[in-house]
Amino acid sequence: MRKQILFTIFSLATLSIHADEGMWMLTDLKTQNAVAMRELGLEIPVEEVYNANGLSLKDAVVHFGGGCTGEVISSEGLVLTNHHCGYGAIQQHSNVEHDYLTEGFWAMNREAELPTPGLTVTYIDRILDVTDYVTEQLKKDPDPEGVNYLSPSYLSKVAKRFAKAENIEITPATKLELKAFYGGNKYYMFIKTVYSDIRMVGAPPSSIGKFGADTDNWMWPRHTGDFSLFRIYADKDGKPAAYSKDNVPLKVKKHLTISLAGVQEGDFTFVMGFPGRNWRYMISDEVEERMQTTNFMRQHVRGARQKVLMDQMLKDPAVRIHYASKYASSANYWKNAIGMNEGLVRLNVLDTKRAQQEELLARGREKGDDSYQKAFDEIRSIVAHRRDALYHQQAINEALVTALDFMRIPSTMEMVAALKSKDKEKIKEAKLNLKKEADKYFANVPFPEVEKMVGKEMLKTYVKYIPAEQRINIFEIINSRFKGNIDAFVDECFEHSIFGSPQNFEKFIKKPSLYKIGYDWMVLFKYSITDGILKTAIAMKEANQ
Repeated sequence: MRKQILFTIFSLATLSIHADEGMWMLTDLKTQNAVAMRELGLEIPVEEVYNANGLSLKDAVVHFGGGCTGEVISSEGLVLTNHHCGYGAIQQHSNVEHDYLTEGFWAMNREAELPTPGLTVTYIDRILDVTDYVTEQLKKDPDPEGVNYLSPSYLSKVAKRFAKAENIEITPATKLELKAFYGGNKYYMFIKTVYSDIRMVGAPPSSIGKFGADTDNWMWPRHTGDFSLFRIYADKDGKPAAYSKDNVPLKVKKHLTISLAGVQEGDFTFVMGFPGRNWRYMISDEVEERMQTTNFMRQHVRGARQKVLMDQMLKDPAVRIHYASKYASSANYWKNAIGMNEGLVRLNVLDTKRAQQEELLARGREKGDDSYQKAFDEIRSIVAHRRDALYHQQAINEALVTALDFMRIPSTMEMVAALKSKDKEKIKEAKLNLKKEADKYFANVPFPEVEKMVGKEMLKTYVKYIPAEQRINIFEIINSRFKGNIDAFVDECFEHSIFGSPQNFEKFIKKPSLYKIGYDWMVLFKYSITDGILKTAIAMKEANQ
């Protein structure tokens, strides 16, 4: 999910929490929100919160990893983030001998800080309102009535054009992102710098960092020490660089200071960060669709998978460590989906939405403007048109894509092409490449027995929610060759497929053949999943556009 830096504000009252409605864009604080912030108790100039042309609190708030917020809290690049945001890194460094998930981790000196490949910290250097520029570009678009005004790929090209026209310096660590806001009525360009040498400094034991675990997740109040610490490293000139033992802690331009005085009831409080996206402008049909497709599948499919994983994780510390981050990631939005549906029902959101949209439609009728009704009817029609395909797509994604690690088998397309060509050099190269990818795959799937259990449960769960005539075509094989026995099919995948075990693969790679690939159960299963996703995407293509 793409995240942009947004701003939420609330004040703590004696008996309740009052949150200002919605999220505030940093770029608009001075013109739209400064007065309200002062009235609520802000004691610093609003320019110290966000300043487009100088240092401000914005420069100490970073995008951590792929989707979290971090706060820089020292002059030497120390970053504070949530325990659950650092969880993947903690798991990455853990093993049975050094179980940092259970025991916690603290680097007592710089040398003990642990490099974490793949982890990044991103600074938002500048946020530019480029609405006028994008509007002019769209006027020149060959399809002015198309959907480019919301297209990420199109806006990416416009971003590069704008950067070139404005002589914006682009380095290997620079990332440009041009995003549409308010349905394309406003456009903001985010100029970012990405640091890739990030090292783990500290994390509490999970008994503190995940206290309450899934039960308390997404709930309020929550009593957990949900934090972890990392440090940004750079080259000797302070520039982003790949990991090197010669890199040094980043000398930051701005960092937050922590008050030891504590907080009092009624103190003004604001939160700055990367909350993701919202769906505030959905009509009631769209909310209902979300509840019955995405949220429904997340709740029921992930719940079934997590039960299997937890049973196995409790039996073996090595299994627990390997699946810990995957389980936590799955459980996060599993609980979110459950809570969202419960909250939407409890707060009568559908009735509220219906009342709001009727008020808007009435306004259109009063004005004698039928465009309100036409737009509303078209959205309802789109939602109805894609409903079945979306439901099926969510089932495939949750049960067969996200849940099945053993379906991340390497592609055999290069090998197939080489074998068809009968070119010895091409076959030799294809074998080397496939061997390299297979080694990575087997390293990431070290517990085939667990994968088998999950696979059986997920296929049965998929069958539970998708009628026979709609299921992906691998079920033709399961029904004809295995008499509908899902367990037997999964067992056969691991027993005889090329990627069922390292031994099977070694046997295949010594003498690869088109026949073995063409009749391999795992390969056919993966192609079947891909075909199912494609068919549901085609069924929704017109509606989604």
